[in-house]
Amino acid sequence: MNWIKSKGYSKSKVDFSGKVLIDKKSSTEEKDRAFEVLDNWRAIHKYPMHIFKNRLKRVSERIDNDALSVQRLKRLPSILKKLQRKYYGNRPTMNLSQMQDIAGCRVVMSNVELARKLYKENYLRGDLKHKRVNEKDYITHPKEDGYRSIHLVYRYRSDKERKKDYNGLLIEVQIRSKLQHLWATAIETVDFFTRQAIKTNEGQKEWVDFFRLVSSAFAIMENTKTVPNTPTDKKELYLRIKEKEKELQVIKIMNGWTKAVRIFEEAVKKKPKLQFFLLELDIVQEKLSISGYTENQEERAISDYARAEKRNQGQKEYDVVLVGADTTNDLKKAYPNYFVDTDEFLIKLQEILDKT
Repeated sequence: MNWIKSKGYSKSKVDFSGKVLIDKKSSTEEKDRAFEVLDNWRAIHKYPMHIFKNRLKRVSERIDNDALSVQRLKRLPSILKKLQRKYYGNRPTMNLSQMQDIAGCRVVMSNVELARKLYKENYLRGDLKHKRVNEKDYITHPKEDGYRSIHLVYRYRSDKERKKDYNGLLIEVQIRSKLQHLWATAIETVDFFTRQAIKTNEGQKEWVDFFRLVSSAFAIMENTKTVPNTPTDKKELYLRIKEKEKELQVIKIMNGWTKAVRIFEEAVKKKPKLQFFLLELDIVQEKLSISGYTENQEERAISDYARAEKRNQGQKEYDVVLVGADTTNDLKKAYPNYFVDTDEFLIKLQEILDKT
């Protein structure tokens, strides 16, 4: 395979391009040049990412036959959004060349014991020649928002002359248990359909609280540390989850979304020109209404969406969403077993509710 090579942009040029792209005063011409730099910077991470992914797959499957490993390059909108967040006043606290998750690979292990074994035997005490520059054990120390996983960041290094161009690029490795992955998939689903950003701590409080509580319940199932500032008493924790689930109608609404994605996929197969879908979900009656629109009907789709939102304003029993076919594909790419993962999350959630 022919891997993309660096065009020789310096790190200062890369950092400058990142600043240009998030500066509202930048001209179209300036942004076009900056995008060229960013495109190449992101693309050259493919080779070292491939190397780390191959190793991750090999060592994880030695330990767990059911280990699932994937790789991904960070999407351009996500890169820009992260750069915008990393500001203090008018000064950036992180430059583009310092971003540690431009390229990453992730493995989902069957349980937390196997996740820890992989981490300890192959990364903590492994024979990697690449330099580990960052390490976060969010299983031992869960984040405030409930996120639990192990993150490792390496600086790629090769002695081969043809591969020295990639030296110094940062690659992130994530190790999760299946339960931790189900939780993360559920958050991606809610973010996608409600246009929130729970994943980046910008979500609605009721959803943020719900996921923090569920993460603690999952931690109890795994006999690991619970999320800070959540109930330590199991009965109280489960009761709080039950209250939140009833308030948000989580099971009914997520079942509706999953059904909708299946319908989107079938619709696009039959009519490839469909690009937008308007989803109207009656949560109480569990009725789903979907309208499809072509690329040329985008204005009509937005207009119909606005009318549907206005019609159902203030009614919690109705959910209205306008989504694009390309973004549903992005969701499936990020989470290859999306349907299975979402269904399993709801099964685990029901198990918690049945204990109250």
